[in-house]
Amino acid sequence: MADLLSQNEIDNLLSEMSSGRIAVEDVISGKFKTSDISNYDFRRPNRISKNQLRTLQTVHENFAEVFGYYLVSKLQSLISVEVTSIDQLFYSEFILSVSNPSCLYVFDIVGTDGSGILEVSPQLALIIVEKLLGGSGEVAPKPRSITPIEQAVIRGIIEHGLSDLRNAWRSISEINFRYSRLEMEADFVQVAPSSEIVLVVSFDVNVGVNTYMMNLCFPTFALEEVLTKLNRQQVTAGPVTLPMKKRRENFLLINKQISTTFLPVIAELAKTSIAVGELLELEEGDIIKLDKRVNEEIEILINGKRKLAGRPGSIEGKKSVRITRALKEEDLIEQDLRYKPEEKI
Repeated sequence: MADLLSQNEIDNLLSEMSSGRIAVEDVISGKFKTSDISNYDFRRPNRISKNQLRTLQTVHENFAEVFGYYLVSKLQSLISVEVTSIDQLFYSEFILSVSNPSCLYVFDIVGTDGSGILEVSPQLALIIVEKLLGGSGEVAPKPRSITPIEQAVIRGIIEHGLSDLRNAWRSISEINFRYSRLEMEADFVQVAPSSEIVLVVSFDVNVGVNTYMMNLCFPTFALEEVLTKLNRQQVTAGPVTLPMKKRRENFLLINKQISTTFLPVIAELAKTSIAVGELLELEEGDIIKLDKRVNEEIEILINGKRKLAGRPGSIEGKKSVRITRALKEEDLIEQDLRYKPEEKI
């Protein structure tokens, strides 16, 4: 990105040239080194400086972190949200980059005459809807327009995302974002003139092994007052600190969801090892010698991890296991040594 000239620097340059201390011929003839001259495209002015962009990146990284936590608790899946880029584009360029169909959530920037756009890829919207309705969401769906019922299901997620976005922006300004409407085609969305510079923040939403796109679009004219306040020192680099009441609510929600999560439990009676040749020669009536006696404790695995010791039995004619104790660290070490295959000499 080219360096942004301030108005004072432009005035000083014009003053030097008009006074004769710097001649246009000197610049053209090469008296000044090329490295001393920076290209500047007046057709595409950079309305936002590098320092302001860094501040905005910090704000939206905070938003991405908090919104990612919310999606994890709401969808009960491994989800992360990351900021990939912040660009300044003409509004016409942004519209041309929008896929068709798409999910364009228009929101009002309260206190200004402008509106913003939250663009969500239709595949991400369908994955969220499927998980909210109890589906697995393991297979990426084909992009299509979402139905009115699916729109109603996902709207709560979008409104909560705008709330998290507002909380992230509080570090620099008290600004509010209010949900307005959903548009499926970019041609029906006109939040800025085609030649207006807009700020586009791009995100990667990782759902399991799949990655989906999400964009935020802000017209710069709607953020004129806010941009003057953007300094690197005004924003903390750490995540947004949630109020105590909100943290308590999140804790209770996560605790409730964890308490109803199912885990596989396996009672392992014993282990042994035989050669492949011996396995092929096994016949009906043969006896396989195991490593445990009848009166020894057996191990109980929870989600594949050895956690408890117990004794097998039966209750009302059904096989059962009575837990006797929790396995200690030395039990696990002895177990690993016991089943380590012997090296042949």
